[in-house]
Amino acid sequence: MSIDWGPLILSLKLAATVTLVLIVIGVPLAYSLSRIQGWSRAVIETLITMSLVLPPTVLGFYMLVLLSPNSWLGATLERMFGIQLLFSFAGLVVGSVIFSLPFMVGPLLNGLEGIPESLVEASYTLGRSKLYTLFRVQLPTIRASVLTALVLTFAHTIGEFGVVLMIGGNIPGKTRVASIAIYSELDALNYRGAEEYALILLLFSFVVILIVRLVGRGRNARMNAI
Repeated sequence: MSIDWGPLILSLKLAATVTLVLIVIGVPLAYSLSRIQGWSRAVIETLITMSLVLPPTVLGFYMLVLLSPNSWLGATLERMFGIQLLFSFAGLVVGSVIFSLPFMVGPLLNGLEGIPESLVEASYTLGRSKLYTLFRVQLPTIRASVLTALVLTFAHTIGEFGVVLMIGGNIPGKTRVASIAIYSELDALNYRGAEEYALILLLFSFVVILIVRLVGRGRNARMNAI
């Protein structure tokens, strides 16, 4: 292959950054959702999962408007901190975090809600704090769910197109990730280059899905053995 590896490396960098940010955000968010019920939870879950049904260009459009220097947020960030998020790597991270949020929170929430309440209560009975119980009891218990959340978030970020194109454009070495590179190669009628990028992403997707399947099967086998 004689392709430019820059977009693939940038995609990996973006996916790793987004996954790291989302595990920090997703764990407390999933934990909070697992402890509440009622309309407030329904509203929060709806907001989180909206990116699953919204066309990426719709989300990208509103992010474009929100982060524009003409908006109150964009103007404030630029005036106070000198930050310009549009058409930058930082902007790609912000958009990707919002777009991939359900892929992190969903598996974590399902895993936390699958833990027997007696296990959590036993930790509290021994005088352990909620923070200790979360990180030393609950999260180790749902290792498979944590791994699934990490893998899905990373893979989903790798494959993003609409949001990153709207927010970041197509700037070589700065915002041109692998999915945008395929579009660029097709636009230039370079079908060979597009095919090479597509093949790499296809193989990557297969490996990701295989890992998730194997992890889920291993988890089910352990649960049946208990």
